[in-house]
Amino acid sequence: MKRTVAFSGLVATAGLLAAGLAAPAQAADSIPTDVLAGTPYAANQVAQFWLGEARAKLIGATPYNVETKAVAKHVSKGGPAPDSKPGVVPAIGDEKKAVAKSKNVNLPKTTGKVFFLGADGEAHWCSATSVQANYRNLVATAGHCVYDTGKNAHVLDKWVFIPGYYQGKTPWGIYVGKQAFTHYDFDVYEDGDRDYAFVTVYNGVSLNGASEVTEAEYAKYAANVRDVKSYDFKTEAELKAFLKDNPKASNKSTKTTDTTYEVDKTKVVAKGTEHSTLNESATVAEFLSFNKGKKGTEPGGFAEGTGFTETQINRDEYKGYKDSYTSEDGKTLYFKTGEGDKKKYFKRTFWVNYGFKATTKEVWTYKAERYFALALQDVGRLGDNVGGQGLAYNQKVGKPVYVFGYPSGSHPDGNHAFSGHTLKWTYGKTFPVQVAAIKGEELVGTKSSFTGEGAIGSSWLLNYNNGRRLGYLNGVTIGVSDTDGNNRYDTSFSPYFDGELYGVYSAAKNLWSGKIV
Repeated sequence: MKRTVAFSGLVATAGLLAAGLAAPAQAADSIPTDVLAGTPYAANQVAQFWLGEARAKLIGATPYNVETKAVAKHVSKGGPAPDSKPGVVPAIGDEKKAVAKSKNVNLPKTTGKVFFLGADGEAHWCSATSVQANYRNLVATAGHCVYDTGKNAHVLDKWVFIPGYYQGKTPWGIYVGKQAFTHYDFDVYEDGDRDYAFVTVYNGVSLNGASEVTEAEYAKYAANVRDVKSYDFKTEAELKAFLKDNPKASNKSTKTTDTTYEVDKTKVVAKGTEHSTLNESATVAEFLSFNKGKKGTEPGGFAEGTGFTETQINRDEYKGYKDSYTSEDGKTLYFKTGEGDKKKYFKRTFWVNYGFKATTKEVWTYKAERYFALALQDVGRLGDNVGGQGLAYNQKVGKPVYVFGYPSGSHPDGNHAFSGHTLKWTYGKTFPVQVAAIKGEELVGTKSSFTGEGAIGSSWLLNYNNGRRLGYLNGVTIGVSDTDGNNRYDTSFSPYFDGELYGVYSAAKNLWSGKIV
């Protein structure tokens, strides 16, 4: 449920970029906030979702498909301006001696991807970064990487941050979002000038391997983080030995009955009776023995369960000239009737519906099952593990910034420059821009070849220290543009970080999140 947080107060500044103590332009604005996972239990379920069967979704996630591109005619020079004196929030991280300067850019550990389920129910991601907070638990990204601003506006589902993410690997754990904060103008009006968000996250978690549990415990785990293994045995002794060595396993043996039948030629049963054969071919002698003393050729003249079929044949098939004879195998009787031209030839095939001797025995299938659950372990606070970038606001436009993110997708000319798999960077000075398409009148831009997909939420770091891998967050990418019309993106743009942004940040920075395991 959305609520608002009132904020007012002074801005504490640090000497590096600040001009002194200053109050933000807003005095007591209402800050929209939404709960992402309000309880440790809810957060646990989110973590289990991404680390269990949905890991395939994690690996197969696509960049969030939102409007991130602006055509050149929609981009013009604008006029972002400070609303108070400049200020900074120091970074958190390794405060030890600086590392020697390097020609290469050391990528920050703070940057990663946020994953969530979009309005289409599919897994998507944006870029994001860890930022300084009192409880070292804050993530900054673009506003539309937290809020779905469509017809039924709501926070995105199953939101997590994974710093240093690469191909399913979570080197510093997975951090479930607890509460999101944005600016009123973005939340209500989708104002591009306020397209930013800060999200508090729970302590990170990682998988502690698959732990064996009992069958009863297994039933309590979510389906996507549990597994069962089955074992078959030839003898009961083998099963008992296995259960002794694996006390948490369950005996899943089953008993069935197996009945076999063999013909009992001392017994004749009615035709069609259960456990009898139909039209069982019999010898003439067997037939006669069952019909000893019986007369006639009608069914009533035979013993119950006996009979014959009679077929007229020609003389060549008859082969005999006696009144009757029996075939060599004793199963068929040949005979003739009449004299001269009226002679007819026949054969009879006898059958006896024999009874059966039934033998029933118990058959055991010896089987056992072991149960496993993917246990989560706490890996600590986000800022303790990867550090947190500082924050700079009301800074003079024209300063150089490093942009770090995971660009993906193609340029307008079809060139697929970035895969989105690895962290990339660009460097350039900021300049004022306006992008009417997203109601952006006070934006800043920087020259960048990043494509829009995947790069949304990329961190803009001012005064980045290559040794400490820390600087001051001074922007987040919300879109890109091809400003010179050559079908290649050349500019990224961000909201201007002013005192109103600091107000949103301040509403989030002092909130504790806690653990989920």
